[in-house]
Amino acid sequence: MNAKTCVIFGGTGCIGTHLALHLMAQPGFERIQLADIRPLRDDAYANPLRAALAGQGDGPRVEYVPCDVRQPILQPELAGGADLIVNLAAIHREPGHEHHEYYRTNLPGAQNVCDYAARTLSQHIVFTSSIAPYGSSDAARDEDSLPMPETAYGGSKLVAEKIHIAWQHAAAGRRLAILRPGVVFGAGEHANVARLARSLARGYFAYMANRDTRKAGIYVKELSRVMQFAVEHQEQGHDPVLVWNASMDPPPMLSEYVQAICTVGGFRIPRLSVPRGVLVAASYPIAAAAQLTGRRSAISPVRMRKVSPGTHIAPKRLRELGYRYRYTMEQAMADWKNDAPEDFAR
Repeated sequence: MNAKTCVIFGGTGCIGTHLALHLMAQPGFERIQLADIRPLRDDAYANPLRAALAGQGDGPRVEYVPCDVRQPILQPELAGGADLIVNLAAIHREPGHEHHEYYRTNLPGAQNVCDYAARTLSQHIVFTSSIAPYGSSDAARDEDSLPMPETAYGGSKLVAEKIHIAWQHAAAGRRLAILRPGVVFGAGEHANVARLARSLARGYFAYMANRDTRKAGIYVKELSRVMQFAVEHQEQGHDPVLVWNASMDPPPMLSEYVQAICTVGGFRIPRLSVPRGVLVAASYPIAAAAQLTGRRSAISPVRMRKVSPGTHIAPKRLRELGYRYRYTMEQAMADWKNDAPEDFAR
């Protein structure tokens, strides 16, 4: 990347934090701004970024700028004419939000980021969408497949893509990279794969006749490398608008996640397979009890249903361009455990 200034909206979340750490190690960066609704979390893996925020070290200047993308982005602290804007800001957890919240956050967020880029004459945006616009299916699909979103999150992401494309089409010289990641896992994730690791560590995981179900996913540090690959591809004059899936290739099976986590964590490899209906039925009283006691539970009917369907979304464009992956599944899990051993604690 040759960009000198980068503004990352949603920059203090899991992906944003790892991306900022990645950019700090790249030559040519002078300034990285993390624009987000909340400051950087106190995760140990982010200590180098925290030190940079405090003005320590010899790398690029890193700044945190409070920002709610649901509102017009008028903060004077934000760079004008940023060489690169990365838009990660969104709400995405399912369950976790009402149907309308996905649209009321993700659509205004996309529009406000694009308005900021237009007003400040910034010419390059990377937008992280999702594979959610494809919907769920065990049949293999890729970038040439028709999106058929099944959830409010998937629908909101698809519309947000169109908002960014409209920004790119509105003026000459603008470049837009849309990345559709599968499940993103790694230190700071605290979501699907982290819950899987926790269930394996505690010995309560069981398959639901879905051992060979493919679940498109990518290690968070690999995703940062894919973003760099996309930006450099466009800086070389290719594809002013690109839409790429971001997953390991081929998309890994659930059993591959399980095997790698168990190998790295030293856990017993589960063999039990329970009918899906049994686990979904059992999740209702567990979720109800958690709600009555005011406790958060990783077990819910929505999550149980999400585990079963496949997301066989292939990264066809990365394959065609010869992208070279840095991490195998086991290498990714080992690196994650090195960054955040507490995520693999028994």
